[in-house]
Amino acid sequence: MERDERPPSGGGGGGGSAGFLEPPAALPPPPRNVSVPDDRAEQRTCLICGDRATGLHYGIISCEGCKGFFKRSICNKRVYRCSRDKNCVMSRKQRNRCQYCRLLKCLQMGMNRKAIREDGMPGGRNKSIGPVQISEEEIERIMSGQEFEEEANHWSNHGDSDHSSPGNRVSESNQPSPGSTLSSRSVELNGFMTFRDQYMGMSVPPHYQYIPHLFSYSGHSPLLPPQARSLDPQSYSLIHQLMSAEDLEPLGTPMLIEDGYAVTQAELFALLCRLADELLFRQIAWIKKLPFFCELSIKDYTCLLSSTWQELILLSSLTVYSKQIFGELADVTAKYSPSDEELHRFSDEGMEVIERLIYLYHKFHQLKVSNEEYACMKAINFLNQDIRGLSSASQLEQLNKRYWYICQDFTEYKYTHQPNRFPDLMMCLPEIRYIAGKMVNVPLEQLPLLFKVVLHSCKTSTVKE
Repeated sequence: MERDERPPSGGGGGGGSAGFLEPPAALPPPPRNVSVPDDRAEQRTCLICGDRATGLHYGIISCEGCKGFFKRSICNKRVYRCSRDKNCVMSRKQRNRCQYCRLLKCLQMGMNRKAIREDGMPGGRNKSIGPVQISEEEIERIMSGQEFEEEANHWSNHGDSDHSSPGNRVSESNQPSPGSTLSSRSVELNGFMTFRDQYMGMSVPPHYQYIPHLFSYSGHSPLLPPQARSLDPQSYSLIHQLMSAEDLEPLGTPMLIEDGYAVTQAELFALLCRLADELLFRQIAWIKKLPFFCELSIKDYTCLLSSTWQELILLSSLTVYSKQIFGELADVTAKYSPSDEELHRFSDEGMEVIERLIYLYHKFHQLKVSNEEYACMKAINFLNQDIRGLSSASQLEQLNKRYWYICQDFTEYKYTHQPNRFPDLMMCLPEIRYIAGKMVNVPLEQLPLLFKVVLHSCKTSTVKE
């Protein structure tokens, strides 16, 4: 069965000989119709079964059916059995045939069981809770029911616990009724303040009592009128430190080709390899400048980078380096003419990556992600405590939560009239992870054509706008 995470694959290439050839009469049309219709954003597919998705549910893009199935399975502590080889096909028509494989894929794709309310009731959903990557061992404990037994023993030994932290179903906190009082909401927010202090490391300014950071009720309620606010000083400081670690200078890899020169497949592949090398080198340099660099071991940093390098490169290409990637590199790919054989042999995996990359480009283009948001998203994606082989998973979890809060604080401060901006940003991360995992399956020789189609489509649509 598919996994979100794939081991990084290497690739190399050499430069081709330069020369002047007659330019092709015209760019060949993209293989199969891969242009994205205007309503593409409304026609997302569920990452579990491929049915039409209705939004971000428990951390990933999914349909109502898989959302409800996952919720029932976790709330009722269901233990299923597969009568086959635990690798059943998941589709809209076949998803109900094997509950075991359906739940297994929900967990593998990143559905977050901690985003479900303890009582299983609707309401109070927190979209800031993102997807999770858990180890094979933990998935096996959940599928066998062992995890549920351990949780039951924990609560019986420790009694009730505050569930308002991001790690304990913060997304499903109780939603106040219209008749709730200001004092009752203050109690709820006090629970958040405790955990926020823990991760931010400072006292909460008075204006935070009016900011419903992790609660689903509207900030424009007559009980809590919108208040002018400033960015939390600790958030400002940590974002500034993240920004200082970034190299936002233009990429140094030459991407200028003489007019009239026809680029070969080997030359374009070599250029893509050089770009990947430079982007990867920048990620390594970035890690050494992180404000928390001394808090983790080199072994953990190596493990994190080996699991997320493709995602980091993709995120940077779609944001801070997008002008060069979708400008200069797009001009180079326009001078490459694939053969008929390359067009006919293009894989289905490549087609899916093309469609998702084009959608993701339009999403980022619409959001116009700031450098500060990019820095936070990059840190959140990198600090993945569920990657196998880490020795400081709990410490990584604390760091991850810290930057979730910081990113949310910044977007709510700077984009006060875009209340859904932070969830929209976080929805991009599981999509990036999915695409990065899928690109590993695309044959290397198909990458030049893949980039040509994606860049041509995105650049053409941007010019029309």
